[in-house]
Amino acid sequence: MSTFMAKQETIERKWYVIDAANKPLGHTATLAASILRGKHRPEFTPHVDCGEFVIIINCAQAVLTGRKLDQKFYRRHSGYIGGLKEISYRNIMQNRPEFAMQLAVKGMLPKNVIGRKSALRLKVYRGAEHKQQAQKPIAIAEE
Repeated sequence: MSTFMAKQETIERKWYVIDAANKPLGHTATLAASILRGKHRPEFTPHVDCGEFVIIINCAQAVLTGRKLDQKFYRRHSGYIGGLKEISYRNIMQNRPEFAMQLAVKGMLPKNVIGRKSALRLKVYRGAEHKQQAQKPIAIAEE
């Protein structure tokens, strides 16, 4: 019996909607990363990009548990001396909650070409409205 290997040309991608309202940011990001990667499919093949499209709505209502709002920081460096910039997650969740969700999902994807292509299939929205109604996305009931 031979092992089944998925091919890029034969994969049909579906659209899924995840509602992040009153759910931990990390749990929502884990579910989204798994679907983006295609691990929920029976024909999952690690070296083939067989993931789906994911829409995350209500990111502004996502919850960070514990004291992460004050103790967790997003850091970036310009490359110059003294060029470290720090932003607390309290500030990010108030001003750009979509960015916080994108960071969480992107950090859970593989750091290679497949991960970068998968990250492009993620659509994140602050509120309950999204622009992909024409694709007829399937709502995911998260436990």
